[in-house]
Amino acid sequence: MAPGSSGGNLAIGIEITPRRLLAAAVESGRLVDRFEVERVDTADAGWEIADFSRQAVERFGRGASIGVALPGLIDHTAGRVAHSEQMPENMNIDFKSLFRSVDLVVFLENDANAAAYGEYRLGAGRGASSLFYATIDIGVGGAFIFDGKIWRGSAGFAGEFGYIAINEDGLKLEDVASVDNIVRRTRERFNRDSTSSLSRLQEQEIGINEIIGAANEGDDLAVLMLNRTGNYIGTAVAAVINLLNVEMIVLGGQVMQTGNHILEAIIGRAAELSFEPSFSATTIRTGQLDDNAAAIGVALIASGS
Repeated sequence: MAPGSSGGNLAIGIEITPRRLLAAAVESGRLVDRFEVERVDTADAGWEIADFSRQAVERFGRGASIGVALPGLIDHTAGRVAHSEQMPENMNIDFKSLFRSVDLVVFLENDANAAAYGEYRLGAGRGASSLFYATIDIGVGGAFIFDGKIWRGSAGFAGEFGYIAINEDGLKLEDVASVDNIVRRTRERFNRDSTSSLSRLQEQEIGINEIIGAANEGDDLAVLMLNRTGNYIGTAVAAVINLLNVEMIVLGGQVMQTGNHILEAIIGRAAELSFEPSFSATTIRTGQLDDNAAAIGVALIASGS
């Protein structure tokens, strides 16, 4: 069924990441179509984003509500990115003018907020009265849902989970738990373990998929690196549990698609560092929407669903 043919409320969600652009059509509370492209040159990021958004509208149908999710602190009033570690080039873009130039009106949202809302409405967080969502991917972000609404904080910048310090030296969670940093840490160690299947690869050939594959085959080094990553994340998760006593924590992003290696370590570490009554009252689970979460969520937000 083509988007828009059922008579439901069609909404378009677009996720902007450093490596890809993803568009999703959401209608009557379900994903009905999607497409994505890899990014090869972000020198003219504004034009690239505007052109991709135009393509999405041409494919899914004009008249739909449109939301765009991207990493960073979003100034909703100005329609700009106030700060972004992953994509600093977006801070120079006037998104209101950009989308006006292709005859579109677009709602901007932080990618973690969008993914949190997607999981809350259509994924693993359904039915929760309070939820914390964390995305562990190219970057590490977080978002809160209270009583069905995103909690943005006083200035709109709440949820920066990746900036939680996990040791006394101020090491941030994102410094060790993002995809690139898991790969970096593994590459730094693999030459010291000749028994690891990863040692048969050249250093530059080791990526997150190779680490996950090795762990799933029982490789001790790969399992160790994922377990340590889970311990880091679990330390930060425990802080959320102790501070806010949320009903549910949903963990998404590419890193959480590694099977149980990381999830078990997260739960175990969080249990060690949380007050037992608070930990027992919190459900910790992985997301269900995979890499569609942010695009689905921002489509729902933009449409007011």
